[in-house]
Amino acid sequence: MLRQLHIENYAIIDSLKIELDKGLTILTGETGAGKSIILGALGLILGKRADTGVLYDKSRKSIIEAEFIINGYQLEPFFQTHELDYEDELIIRREISSAGKSRAFINDTPVKLNILQELSSQLVDLHQQFDTQEIFKSSFQQKVLDALASNNDILKEYQLIYKAYQKDTKELKALKEQARNINTEAEFIAFQLQEFHQAELQEDEQEKGEEELNRLNNSEEIKQVSTSSYYELLENENSIIERLEEISRQIENFSTVDQEIQEIYEQILNAKEELRAVANGLQNYSESVEYDQQRINELNERLEIIYQLQSKHKVDSVKELLNIQSDLESRVTSNEAIDKNIAELTLSIEKHDKKLNKLANTLSEKRKKTAPTLEKAVHKLLNDLSMKNAKIKVDLLAMDTFGSTGKDQIEFLFSANLGGEFKPLKSVASGGETSRLALCIKSIIADVMHLPTMIFDEIDSGVSGEVAVKMGQILNGLSQKHQLLSITHSPQIAAKADCHFFIYKEIKDQRTVTGIKILNESERVTEIAKMLSGDPPSNAAKDNAKELINVN
Repeated sequence: MLRQLHIENYAIIDSLKIELDKGLTILTGETGAGKSIILGALGLILGKRADTGVLYDKSRKSIIEAEFIINGYQLEPFFQTHELDYEDELIIRREISSAGKSRAFINDTPVKLNILQELSSQLVDLHQQFDTQEIFKSSFQQKVLDALASNNDILKEYQLIYKAYQKDTKELKALKEQARNINTEAEFIAFQLQEFHQAELQEDEQEKGEEELNRLNNSEEIKQVSTSSYYELLENENSIIERLEEISRQIENFSTVDQEIQEIYEQILNAKEELRAVANGLQNYSESVEYDQQRINELNERLEIIYQLQSKHKVDSVKELLNIQSDLESRVTSNEAIDKNIAELTLSIEKHDKKLNKLANTLSEKRKKTAPTLEKAVHKLLNDLSMKNAKIKVDLLAMDTFGSTGKDQIEFLFSANLGGEFKPLKSVASGGETSRLALCIKSIIADVMHLPTMIFDEIDSGVSGEVAVKMGQILNGLSQKHQLLSITHSPQIAAKADCHFFIYKEIKDQRTVTGIKILNESERVTEIAKMLSGDPPSNAAKDNAKELINVN
């Protein structure tokens, strides 16, 4: 429930505070006094975009603040989702700076407009003349029919599955496209992998193979050098090791004389042993090296396979070739995984399809069963509003594909005259007819759709007399269970008020400003009498006004 609206520095409003209560609140006043301005300010609370052109005083910011009582609205999940503090008393504030910057707050926490819009749509239903377009929308018509058919739980289940169905369908489409692209190159990948698998590459084999081949190609020269070096070191009569032994014997005689000579002597002994080990190594190496033409041919063939693969794939090492092989194998594995995923998604979609069909059929059956009830209820109310021959018809067209609310395309058709052809609302209903239709439909669904605070701006446009009386009765009936605010020029509707505000203009500090006051019973009689006959009102108008509001 909207408990309070406070407006500062907005259009011709300097400062205004409106305290509201349950029931039917009526706002009346002369043209241009500021009734639409109040609704414009309220629109900011509902998340509409701000315009700096509305600042009353350009040197200070504009503030519009609304206080709601929201216990029982089941809004706790919304606050949890958006990490906002929940309290039964909710304050929404909009600020517009002179520089044009607009800010929105929920319980003093800054929020983006989309979050404010999502919340406020669950708090206030604002019906203005231009908002009657809402009943033309298929989405609104669907909500009306489903609300009356008590389809909410089924629809929630359907939409949950439908969301999963859409996700799977989108993913399946992408995977199939990916699979088509893969299949075009599958044979080429298989051919390349066959070459790699036949090659049986080892990461370090190129380096080892090239080293062994180089050794074999130079085996005779290596053997000759190794043998001659061995003899020079050890076997010749005047070998290097023999000469070192002679040197060591000569120095040994003086090794005890001087410490430095002793160290040199030991170094000579060590060098002699190291050279002996070198000589033995050369001998062993020489004996192991043998020219092997068959092995040379094998290595050349093996290296040629490697070189050809490197040239083909434009790389320089076996490691890089192995990376390419691994990538090709991953692509094959990925292809197999895609095929598996496609099969799983296809199965999942089939299951979703069965569930959706079952739920969609249930929704459709309940809609068809409820449609006549809605048609009769609207016809009865339209009859009360002097549209006795006007009727609506709920048209349900079965679709071949699933939609977000089932497989029904829902459209309300309208006929204003007896025997007239039923046509879509937007193409046949006049402005006055649309206003009355909107009121009828909203009064029928107010309880089942749990509509929030309802605000009607000149719902009485184009009606008067007995029709206005009936319209006032409908509004009064709605206000028994809902908070209603109505801006009206109709005395018949104003007479039904539980609370009556009068909006006026006055001169303050050489400027025109909007004021508002709540009317007592005597003031109400006078105001309604003015609406009946003009200012000043006649005695007959006052008597009529008293009769309308049942004041003795």
